[in-house]
Amino acid sequence: MAEIILAASPFHGHVAPILTVAADLIRRGHEVAVLTGTKFKKRTEAAGARFVPLPAEADIDEGQMDRDFPGRGQLPPGPAQLGFDVKHVFGDPVPAQYDALRSLLAEFPATAVISDALFIGALPLSLAAERRSRPTTVALGVSPTFPATGWGPEVEVDAQRHLGELFRSVGVTLPGFVLAGLMSVPDHYLQLTVPGFEFPRDDLPGSFRFVGPLPPAPAPAFDRPSWWKELLDDRPVVVTTQGTFANTDLEELVVPTLRVLADSDALVVAATARSGGAELVRAAMGEVPANARVADFIPFDLLLPHADVLVTNGGYGGVHTALRHGVPLVVGGATEDKPRIAARVEWSGTGVNLGTATPDDAALRTAVDTVLSTPSYRARAQELREEFGRFDALQSIADLVEGPAR
Repeated sequence: MAEIILAASPFHGHVAPILTVAADLIRRGHEVAVLTGTKFKKRTEAAGARFVPLPAEADIDEGQMDRDFPGRGQLPPGPAQLGFDVKHVFGDPVPAQYDALRSLLAEFPATAVISDALFIGALPLSLAAERRSRPTTVALGVSPTFPATGWGPEVEVDAQRHLGELFRSVGVTLPGFVLAGLMSVPDHYLQLTVPGFEFPRDDLPGSFRFVGPLPPAPAPAFDRPSWWKELLDDRPVVVTTQGTFANTDLEELVVPTLRVLADSDALVVAATARSGGAELVRAAMGEVPANARVADFIPFDLLLPHADVLVTNGGYGGVHTALRHGVPLVVGGATEDKPRIAARVEWSGTGVNLGTATPDDAALRTAVDTVLSTPSYRARAQELREEFGRFDALQSIADLVEGPAR
């Protein structure tokens, strides 16, 4: 049995994969501590891990970032907002994250520290001491790979200067470009996808490996609604969602999808992924179309086997869930890493990239009709599903922390 620390930035899309890994390592007999935000305490303990809270200065509320980071909300999506987030949302917590890791290691001498790749406070562990005198460091790629030369001077130069100062404040020097260092500094960088969903490149560090996506979490108890049997009818099923984070304004994508398909022969299912979401949709539309079904929460691993296309704003986890079921996509997203994910959907041939989080009705309807009527999209999605099956992310992670070559 080994003692292992897992660390996650306090955002759902970062914590969820870390907790999946934690639960698996506990099942294998290891003792696991998870360092993350206080709002994830119950979920961490439900996974069987010891919960360790981040210090207040690193415990960010993802639902209130524009409030807590003045000026962020006025920045347009794209390089300006990306540069702000690299510096402040992910960069400023580095000293507090690193101090928390060192304090935890002092009383919980882990042999490995596994973090999401944007938990940047884990990087000083790899830089501060020789490998034989510290834990093995493993970073999990929970978003698309980072370009080796950064994202251009508008993002990289200022971020490099800002993070360089933060790293020097904890006694280490960050080598090279900030974003490239996220992949090259840890002992192991495990990308949670397959080569078929990443742009080909020959500049990845030797520590980089594709390990495939994580398996789904166990489905929660779910009472199937009375309309569930309609999923078996002989007509297309279109599922739409804005995921678990960017779902404050359902009129960005969910409501437009219901509206533009109201006169189609498809069954359109809106999974709002938020409490009260169904009522918000009804309030926005006045009357829900006859061919639409709306719910607050539906386990995707139960719903997507019936789907012919998923219309989504393109979170990394949600896109991989669709592809795990061989379901093609229509993707529109403008914030966080969503444009980069949408670009990979387009490149891989598994769906249509809308290029915006707020498409006009004609573009949205055309995209859905195109995916439904073009067999190659489903064929490519099913090829990705088969490629997923050739990888075992949890076994790969366990091999690293259990093996002699840590």
